[in-house]
Amino acid sequence: MSLSKKIFNISNEDEFNSVALEVFQFQYKNIPIYKSYVDLLKLEKDKISNYREIPFLPVQFFKEHNVISNNLTVEKTFLSSGTTQKNRSKHLVHSIKLYKKSFNLGFEYFYGNPNEWTVLALLPSYLEQGDSSLIYMVNDFIQNSKSSDSNYIKLDLNTFKNLAKELKNKKVLLIGVSYALLELSELDSFDLSNWIIMETGGMKGRRKEIVREELHEKLKTAFNVDYIHSEYGMTELLSQAYSKKNGLFQTPPWMKLIVRDFEDPYSIAKINNSGGINIIDLANIYSCSFIETQDIGREVTKGKIEILGRFDQSEVRGCNLLSF
Repeated sequence: MSLSKKIFNISNEDEFNSVALEVFQFQYKNIPIYKSYVDLLKLEKDKISNYREIPFLPVQFFKEHNVISNNLTVEKTFLSSGTTQKNRSKHLVHSIKLYKKSFNLGFEYFYGNPNEWTVLALLPSYLEQGDSSLIYMVNDFIQNSKSSDSNYIKLDLNTFKNLAKELKNKKVLLIGVSYALLELSELDSFDLSNWIIMETGGMKGRRKEIVREELHEKLKTAFNVDYIHSEYGMTELLSQAYSKKNGLFQTPPWMKLIVRDFEDPYSIAKINNSGGINIIDLANIYSCSFIETQDIGREVTKGKIEILGRFDQSEVRGCNLLSF
């Protein structure tokens, strides 16, 4: 079975470990910048037997270097959110088909077939900057939706009131950047009790950062829903984590969020202890699957991660983060 097929057929911890080790060996041999980084750490790489021991490449390397396997073509380049072109991280994607498979299977794992949803997207800042991996995913959801009502929406009260009335009893996913959902919630109150409201992307510098709990309370009240869902992804990944309630994120079987210890970045933090977030995304076969982020979180219970914020000096960027 090919490596790409193995990744999407993982069903338990042992299989994840086996495939992760195989991906690590492949990337060490074929991705020059990752090999150089691993070599600098002077690890006995042949003795690595568990995915937790695999070296994680700092996410800023995606800004400064081309992170891609040797001699492969680049089918698509995704750019992160940023205040200037120079500040934007880039993900060189060899296979857009692999990305589509990952985000469709990932969404299906938590919510069922995305084609069955009416998808409304409120993502103005992502549309403005272009080359967004999130926009590519949402475009695919909208284009393949069986509902003709799936589309991007604007912050227009009358238009949204009509949509809310027309789609009241439909299977609707409203995905929006956090600041835009907050602005929508301040226009009026709506009965969207049958919808899923999913926030992503934080405030993008458009509004004062607030803690996720406060944001969710405001949105729940305005939209008359019991829970606010969240999407956690970033330019450097081909997979996403999702939270269905209480800001606790879970991952599809080929992805893991790992909390590293603040004092010893090569150790795993204990349950309920906060630390830096490391991500394993095995769908990143041809770039790097093992990424050390500048995000902070804690594992509340096994496999459920709360995202708390970002390290000081980290830039505001495109993942789903709010401040402490």
